[in-house]
Amino acid sequence: MDGERVRDTIDTGPRFTEADAIRLNNLFRGTETTDMLRSVIRDRLAGELAVVSSFGAESAVLLHLVASVDPGVPVIFLETHKHFAETIEYRDALVARLGLTNLVIAAPDPALLAAKDANELRWSFDPDGCCEIRKVEPLARALAPFDASITGRKGFQSATRAGLPRFEIDHSDAQGRLKINPLASWSKEALDEYFLRHDLPAHPLVAQGYPSIGCSPCTSRVAPGEDPRSGRWKGWDKTECGIHVPGQPDTGGELPPGYDPVF
Repeated sequence: MDGERVRDTIDTGPRFTEADAIRLNNLFRGTETTDMLRSVIRDRLAGELAVVSSFGAESAVLLHLVASVDPGVPVIFLETHKHFAETIEYRDALVARLGLTNLVIAAPDPALLAAKDANELRWSFDPDGCCEIRKVEPLARALAPFDASITGRKGFQSATRAGLPRFEIDHSDAQGRLKINPLASWSKEALDEYFLRHDLPAHPLVAQGYPSIGCSPCTSRVAPGEDPRSGRWKGWDKTECGIHVPGQPDTGGELPPGYDPVF
């Protein structure tokens, strides 16, 4: 595992490999989330890392966990220019509340927007293309200097995320960036308990029926009992924005579904 390897002009190997991800999953098998994050961040097991946060429905939990270890960890927010006003207000309130000191705003390339979405309606006929311009490309640029990213994905959110491991390789990055999913096996009940225990503010749209919140044109309310992400891109054969490219899942070191973390 080369989380702290010094790379120079003749070092063309990947940052991390699938074997590294398996070893990390096994190393932290059964380890509480806070302890795992403390080791990864303070001991620099993943090199230079950043959190990627949508400041959505459950984002406060991950951000609070990270801030309790190091509030200076870069937090990347994708400014798509299509967010709900409530999300921007919530972002600013959480940054202040948690004392986050390194918010990175990743915005789309203005020239690319002008060329491919001049009327700002691409979301209505080509949501994949819209996400590519407003999310995938800006995130790739923002993550270029980092060896690893921390995400807020949870396995219970949708069928496509079931069995999500804590550590995996980012398959959108040819250089082997590590992707860390600290909340992979947290249940909805565990998240709700963490909110209460730490008196964290909820995203204002949650109470209005939005358990998963993305860009306003492509986010709908969800009926009770529905998949939490069923309100995203409703009516389209689409479940992800494209920033998470699935690889070959390995759950050898992962915790069982329904794992109830100790805070």
